[in-house]
Amino acid sequence: MVFSIDSIITAVGMTPHVPIMVIAVLITVTIMLIAADPLANFIHANPTIVMLALAFLLMIGTVLIADGFGFHVPRGYIYAGMAFSAFVEGLNMAARRARQAQP
Repeated sequence: MVFSIDSIITAVGMTPHVPIMVIAVLITVTIMLIAADPLANFIHANPTIVMLALAFLLMIGTVLIADGFGFHVPRGYIYAGMAFSAFVEGLNMAARRARQAQP
């Protein structure tokens, strides 16, 4: 949570208007506090989501490193791969739910 707040303060800190920064930070912290429990429950119920998120982070990191070395990877390929992975994980979650619902 500290990393997220830090990122918001940095992004919003580019404005010279202090009230905008304060409002943005308060809204962000409120949203994070409201979303924390439902998100934690979802992750606890679907542990494979953690691996999917880690794979996304690894892929994004690899693309950023490749960009740093001058190798451009079209973003469409990245987004298509992430969308396909999320779709397959959604199918897996639905299949798991259907198996658990069977008597």
